[in-house]
Amino acid sequence: MELKTNAALIIIDQQKGILHPRLGRRNNPQAEERIVELLGYWRRTARPVIHVQHLSRSADSVFWPQQSGVEFQDRFQPMTGERLIQKQVPDAFCATGLEAQLREAGIEQLVIVGVATNNSVESTARTAGNLGFEARVVEDACFTFDKADYFGNPHTAEEVHAMSLGNLQGEYATVINSEQIL
Repeated sequence: MELKTNAALIIIDQQKGILHPRLGRRNNPQAEERIVELLGYWRRTARPVIHVQHLSRSADSVFWPQQSGVEFQDRFQPMTGERLIQKQVPDAFCATGLEAQLREAGIEQLVIVGVATNNSVESTARTAGNLGFEARVVEDACFTFDKADYFGNPHTAEEVHAMSLGNLQGEYATVINSEQIL
């Protein structure tokens, strides 16, 4: 893919809480390694990096602000000059000023990574596409968890991940893998 010099890397919810065992079985165990590789590439090429942090409104959430799970994992600590977006709902555009910051900076191409594929990643990518941004979702730099559907049928994290990417592909975003960038 052709990567613009000002393409923004949006890293969603790479906080300590996402590693909590109570969230259950996940897919893409190498996702964080891919995110670290992409982050390194963005930093080396001086492209914009945006860190998205979830501040939950629910006290039983792994992202509740009053405990350590809300903090970024050490390897994803924002560096000076990198943007921080704090959100209270899955969509990183909702009530955060993200769209205005991107427009002001003239950024049109977004590369989205993080967690969870079917939650914050999907909702952010949908909005990005709806707002006219050129959104890319890096499938091997995202992950999710086993989840039952509305009718109670269990689905593996791999199935949930695949369906979420299928929802996005072509309509809201282009799904790619990290090799296509690196």
